[in-house]
Amino acid sequence: MTNEQPVPPGVDATRPSVARVYDWFLGGKDNFAIDREVAKMALKITPDGPAAGRANRAFLRRVVRYLVVEAGVRQFIDIGSGLPTQGNVHEVANKYAPDARVIYVDNDPMVLAHGRALLDNATTATVIQADAKDPASILNHPEVVSRIDFSQPVGILLFAILHHLRDDEDPLGVAAALRAPLVAGSHLAISHFRDPGPAHPEASAKALQVEKIFNETMGTGRWRKQEEILAYFGDTELLEPGLVPLAEWRPDPGEEPVAQSDTYYTFVGGLSRKN
Repeated sequence: MTNEQPVPPGVDATRPSVARVYDWFLGGKDNFAIDREVAKMALKITPDGPAAGRANRAFLRRVVRYLVVEAGVRQFIDIGSGLPTQGNVHEVANKYAPDARVIYVDNDPMVLAHGRALLDNATTATVIQADAKDPASILNHPEVVSRIDFSQPVGILLFAILHHLRDDEDPLGVAAALRAPLVAGSHLAISHFRDPGPAHPEASAKALQVEKIFNETMGTGRWRKQEEILAYFGDTELLEPGLVPLAEWRPDPGEEPVAQSDTYYTFVGGLSRKN
């Protein structure tokens, strides 16, 4: 998308957006010059940033497939869903279970405009406007109340969203509030930027450089330590192989191995189950 094209109502094309920067990393066209500028600044430090974005989408698809096919989950809340792209949650879920219900949650007006257009004729999926920093606004939203049965297992999806909550916005409390209504058989999936620390010092140094760029341009982005990210799962059971680089989470048989670059070690994911 260029600045000459129409801008959806409520969208500020002069300020970078997390969703649009991520869209550019994925090869999408729903972004503006300011978003590309931020992305390219990050690429000067970690040139394989787009590969990390693709790895996150692949992780999402594998998680959703597992939840539908092996865990029998039929309802999902995808928080901080971002701009629609190939292999969205409802597309993966409905491939294996046509009755699976999905609610996408975002507060970016561009995401909402595109999501509503994509889901205009959908019967099992919808998109709502709410802020991840306010879990009650999500859990008590009329669409969530009417479509999600919390007496049955639910899949809460937090892909690449908690690292965009600052420490003073209490991401640990947000995760706890979202876990609170879950019954046994529910699952929590998280992907998050990680500072790998002394285990991978070069990757750690670059992570902190990109963190600085993100905060100076978008006011958001935290590369947290492994222990901090693990705390988001609370008392749920983290499933094998644990919290690992995205490509290591249950890769498909025959899948080409991913080069272990700096971003490989600084973007991790995991899935847990409520027992």
